[in-house]
Amino acid sequence: LAREFFFCHSMTNLDWQPDANGVEQILQLLKDSQSPDTTVQRAVQQRLEQLNHFPDFNNYLIYVLTKLKGEDEPTRSLSGLILKNNVKAHYHQFPAEVTKFIKQECLQCIGDKSALIRATVGILITTIASRGEIYNWPELLPTLCQMLDSPEFEVCEGAFGALQKICEDSTDILETDRMRSLLNEMIPKFIRFFNHEHPKIRSHALQCINQFIFCQSDILMNYMEDFLTNLFQLATDTHSDVRKNVCRALVMLLEVKLDKLMPHLNQIVKYMMERTKDPDESVALEACEFWLTLAEQAVCSEVLHPYITELVPILVKGMRYSEVDVILLKGDLDDEAEPDLEKDIRPRFHHAKTHGGSIDGEGDVSGDEDEDDEDLSNWNLRKCSAAALDVLSNVFHEDLLPPLLPLLKDKLVQAEWEEQEAGILVLGAIAEGCMSGMVPHLPELIPFLIKALGAKKALVRSITCWTLSRYAHWVITQPHEMYLQPMMSELLKCILDANKKVQKAACSSFATLEEEARTELVPYLNYILPTLVLAFKKYQHNNLMLLYDAIGTLADGVGNHLNKPDYIELLMPPLIERWNSLTDDDRALFPLLECLSSVATALQSGFVPYAEPVFCRCLGLVQKTMQMSIAAQQGNDVEQPDKDFTVVAIDLMSGIVEGLGPNVESLVVQSNLMSLLFVCMKDSLPEVRQSSFALLGDLTKATFNHVQPNIPDIMPILGSNLQPEYISVCNNATWAIGELSMQLGAQMQPYIHIVLPQLITIINTPTIPKTLLENTAITIGRLGFVCPVEVAPSISYFIRPWCTSLRQIRDNEEKDSAFRGICAIITANPTGVLQDFIFFCDAVASWYNPKPDLKEMFYRILVGFKSQVGEENWRRFTDQFPPPLRERLHTHYGILEKSPSAPPADPSTG
Repeated sequence: LAREFFFCHSMTNLDWQPDANGVEQILQLLKDSQSPDTTVQRAVQQRLEQLNHFPDFNNYLIYVLTKLKGEDEPTRSLSGLILKNNVKAHYHQFPAEVTKFIKQECLQCIGDKSALIRATVGILITTIASRGEIYNWPELLPTLCQMLDSPEFEVCEGAFGALQKICEDSTDILETDRMRSLLNEMIPKFIRFFNHEHPKIRSHALQCINQFIFCQSDILMNYMEDFLTNLFQLATDTHSDVRKNVCRALVMLLEVKLDKLMPHLNQIVKYMMERTKDPDESVALEACEFWLTLAEQAVCSEVLHPYITELVPILVKGMRYSEVDVILLKGDLDDEAEPDLEKDIRPRFHHAKTHGGSIDGEGDVSGDEDEDDEDLSNWNLRKCSAAALDVLSNVFHEDLLPPLLPLLKDKLVQAEWEEQEAGILVLGAIAEGCMSGMVPHLPELIPFLIKALGAKKALVRSITCWTLSRYAHWVITQPHEMYLQPMMSELLKCILDANKKVQKAACSSFATLEEEARTELVPYLNYILPTLVLAFKKYQHNNLMLLYDAIGTLADGVGNHLNKPDYIELLMPPLIERWNSLTDDDRALFPLLECLSSVATALQSGFVPYAEPVFCRCLGLVQKTMQMSIAAQQGNDVEQPDKDFTVVAIDLMSGIVEGLGPNVESLVVQSNLMSLLFVCMKDSLPEVRQSSFALLGDLTKATFNHVQPNIPDIMPILGSNLQPEYISVCNNATWAIGELSMQLGAQMQPYIHIVLPQLITIINTPTIPKTLLENTAITIGRLGFVCPVEVAPSISYFIRPWCTSLRQIRDNEEKDSAFRGICAIITANPTGVLQDFIFFCDAVASWYNPKPDLKEMFYRILVGFKSQVGEENWRRFTDQFPPPLRERLHTHYGILEKSPSAPPADPSTG
């Protein structure tokens, strides 16, 4: 076949004719590609790759698509899709003659009688356009716009389909100065087609316009009144696609141009309630998105309050499984023995370790609240209705309950399982926003839910797991024998359920319970651990990932209470067996290593028997990945490795170091850990640096003698990473500097100038997340603790944000060392704090129970300030204090007269 393919340079593009034998072979190749036989498919793929080396191969593909009208449509369309892939991969290597031929054939075939072929040509056109070819194809948009006026439906529809795809894929290009004049003609023309007699054309026109709403195109804004007038006329269109796009337009306008909708908002709310009940679920889903968007607007409560009684039943009705959902979910199968299909195995991604928990606004973001039917991969009306009720409960709180509770009670007593299941979902959806209003009902509802964990229908059991997790915080606050014990007992049964969906929901729910209960689960470890270990034998791939998470969360919660021989002998063998069964390039290692990191930290000395092989394998993973990375950078024929393996291995070593403490000495001394860590701290990937700095801090606390010789090289690296652009990297570098300073003492002095200016900049940046501000304040305090004279001159630049950052954190060793440092700094430069002394007083009052010597430091500074300013100035100064602050300082330090109007001291208020 390859020998038959050639481009006829002696002919013009219009005269190009294919070789008949070549066409036959191409057609056979296209038909073979539809074979279910994977061997045939691989052969076809290899042949296609070979043919891409021949220039006029793409001419043959466009010829089959546009000219061979006698061939079946799927074969013609497949030819076009292969050409589309070639355009994406090799377009700029096409000869100019081929490019021109493809373009002209596309425009000639846009009105093909077949809807499938028109759609394929449209996809091909927009793929070419998105390669920057809009600028090099000047006739494209004018020709397509001219075709809209054709009396032939197929031509008009084909042109509109292509324009819709171009508007979707090339919005930014169309907004550029070079294209604006053309767009200024296109938008009003699209609006005129809102009144076309054919619904497909009306839908295309509306979809074209919709692409320019979210980017707030100023050209569209110029035609906004005309757009809205015509949009409202489409509101009652008989065609579902048109109604769906009307709803989509209104949702986008609500988000970006609320002011344009305000005069019409009451009518729009009524319309959207009707559409949320639309018999076409795709329309109802688009309409339901409106409530999610409205909940984010400041006007939501005012606008929606008159309609909430009408809206709530609509949302509740939408939360019932459809018949199709139930069939697709196969919810009642005992499928635990069925291996997960390869297509259903979700990729795993590791989140690098952050000291102090997840950073606000970065990293861990919860998935769908309604994870109960994640198997329905598409966002559907049930999920959207539940999410809408959730967000609206956070707007209206208890005001949502009067119209909701009667509906809820009715659903929960229904014999029909679908109704009861939807009612349990409603309970979960409102848990956060309506919690205080639900508390009086929970003594009755929680036992009902616990009983529902044993329901016959698996879908009822799974949603009940999720809903109970939403009330776990309340359950923990009650006497254990009333709710926690029976709930835990039934959840553990569900963890061993024969249905994979229930296993998944139960594992997730139990992990939430573990987060809430923490050490309160210690008395029940004898019951919990055997169940989790037994689950190892039952679970398939996906649920094993959740099981690791449940075990890791339990370890995080109960801590060293897990360090008992019986527990270790029960828990470690299945984890180590799994550890040994996975290869170094298996991404299933990620959740297992995360789990082992938590377990190692919790077990402390109990992990010693397992530490050496685990530690050495982690070192090997890091070394292998770093070597591959260096080889790739040097231009060798090596791909860049997946550095997630480095990150997760470093995090596990960090957990081992944190757990073993000084006992890790023997592992460090016989390894090349410090040299590897030095390389990782300079890696280009932020996540690698983030985890490296966490490990550095842990090593500093556990075996400082191995870190100390490298300090002159390490400190500049840490200083250069104090950049809030990478918040978690910056956070861990900041924490590591604080740990190093506590070990170095006065020897930190040469490095103050490397780190202090950046730390002061960070603490004065108001947009910085809370965790980073707290760690920055602690590190500044620790620098002051060891080098007060060097830090003191800068105190006026950071004292106010320093005090506000630390006033709300719990009493602990890090806070203690930071406050000792700030006291030393103030002693060295008392005048530097004068302007902001009230903030220092407030920070001092935030302590519940400072150690006696720290409390004495506070007292001396307070008394010293009072003596320095004099009694009268002191009185005027302290009269500014809020009563709770006066009360606490009077009670603990006796330096203020008790405010006669002060209420009893509130220890949580500063």
